[in-house]
Amino acid sequence: MIRKATENDILKIAKTYDELLIYEKENENHSNWQLGIYPTIKVPKLRVPLGEMYVLENENNEICASMILNQVQAKEYSTIPWKYLADDDNLLVIHTLCIPPQEAGKGYGTKMIDYAKNFAKDLNYPVIRIDTYAYNEPAKSLYQKNGFRIAGYATSLLEGLIPEEQAYLEFKF
Repeated sequence: MIRKATENDILKIAKTYDELLIYEKENENHSNWQLGIYPTIKVPKLRVPLGEMYVLENENNEICASMILNQVQAKEYSTIPWKYLADDDNLLVIHTLCIPPQEAGKGYGTKMIDYAKNFAKDLNYPVIRIDTYAYNEPAKSLYQKNGFRIAGYATSLLEGLIPEEQAYLEFKF
């Protein structure tokens, strides 16, 4: 079940971030996120009260995925040659979609994207955008498999600290 996150979920969401980042530190880093820098507990502490954080729970009520849904576009979005144009208040942006490693390969990423699509459709937003680390092949593959197209690339400083090249993707109904 996917639902809006509550205050009771904040620590659990932060734990999934840590699980992913510890795994990537010991294995291969796809996200370019860094433990203790981004994402941290600050993310759900900020986004849950705003009603922007969503979680997927399994049948044991364990959080298996999380994401932020809002209309906030980083400044780099303005440099991308989007094919699907939309006013800032007429699109949805997916942020910080996280699936901890023990939950990978179970279709949760697709479920979260489907939820975001339905969310956007219910609000009559014709366009969805998302960005990811340019070398995060699993994420890019997931988004493209679910109908997103790569609109462009740009460099940025994640949290003002982590230099990276980002891929920017878009979906249109």
